[in-house]
Amino acid sequence: MDLAIIVAVVVIALVFDYTNGFHDAANAVATSVSTRALTPRVALALAAVMNFVGALLGQAVAVTISEVVTPSGSASHGLTVVMAALLAAIAWNIGTWWRGLPSSSSHALIGGLLGAALVSGSLVHWGVVLGRVVVPLVLSPLVGFALAMLVMVALMWVFRRSAPQRTYRGFRMAQTLSAAAMALGHGLQDAQKTMGVIVLALIVGGYAQPGDLPLWVVLAAATAISLGTWAGGWRIMRTLGRRIIDLDPPRGFAAESVAASVMYVAAALHAPVSTTHTITSAVVGAGATRRLTAVRWGVARSIAIGWALTLPGSALLAALAYGVLSLVGLP
Repeated sequence: MDLAIIVAVVVIALVFDYTNGFHDAANAVATSVSTRALTPRVALALAAVMNFVGALLGQAVAVTISEVVTPSGSASHGLTVVMAALLAAIAWNIGTWWRGLPSSSSHALIGGLLGAALVSGSLVHWGVVLGRVVVPLVLSPLVGFALAMLVMVALMWVFRRSAPQRTYRGFRMAQTLSAAAMALGHGLQDAQKTMGVIVLALIVGGYAQPGDLPLWVVLAAATAISLGTWAGGWRIMRTLGRRIIDLDPPRGFAAESVAASVMYVAAALHAPVSTTHTITSAVVGAGATRRLTAVRWGVARSIAIGWALTLPGSALLAALAYGVLSLVGLP
């Protein structure tokens, strides 16, 4: 029975990873597509490849995710807790994708874990949640906004005497590199979150020890997020690339470069940050250097409300999912 549940949890985790890929594909490519630096299909192919590579480059974030909660009771009960969290995160991803809102898959997953753990009486490691999850998730968009604004101001000063047409052409070429860096950071961050949940399920089922990260888990998560990225998240791409602000190539380059840098530093610190929040904040920061009214603050406000609702919303969905799974007979 436990093995069957473990298999089901792994499959559901990979489905979440796939939805994460198509939900967050816009994070890596929207700015490059909106500035016409890359065509949509070329951008998605680049993002899919770099997501796969990024997923292979570390395991610190995966370890952090696997330490957020300790499911209580039997192995079967613990696996039910993990399954409920994943189902809630998938539902949130699909719902926000349908509305075209770039919400955080990271927040959805962590909110799902917390909701399922609390309703089931499982142990939540609040020190890990606050120190290595909540603080970085809050700081990363603030840092992304401020750094993108500073980088864009510096670029405007450096290229103040350059011909606009030549400058734009150069930054369109540079955006190939910044988009690749962004996709690499997305794989480094988000694929590892799925790995962490799978490892948590394996630990609960007695098939792994804390700190273990089997190679098959890494390859499966990397493949699932890459396939999801290739499928593309066109609804969110329009929001991130056009509805917040009409980006030009220098601002697109600044936003992508800053967001990628924030994700690399966070991964080195074992901190799972939201790639969605980071790139969106960087887009707003870079765009605001044109003029504050260039940013469509109504759209940005709707996105911010979505962010605020993600953790409690996914936690509530996880609690409901846990209740349903218990009613149908899972321990």
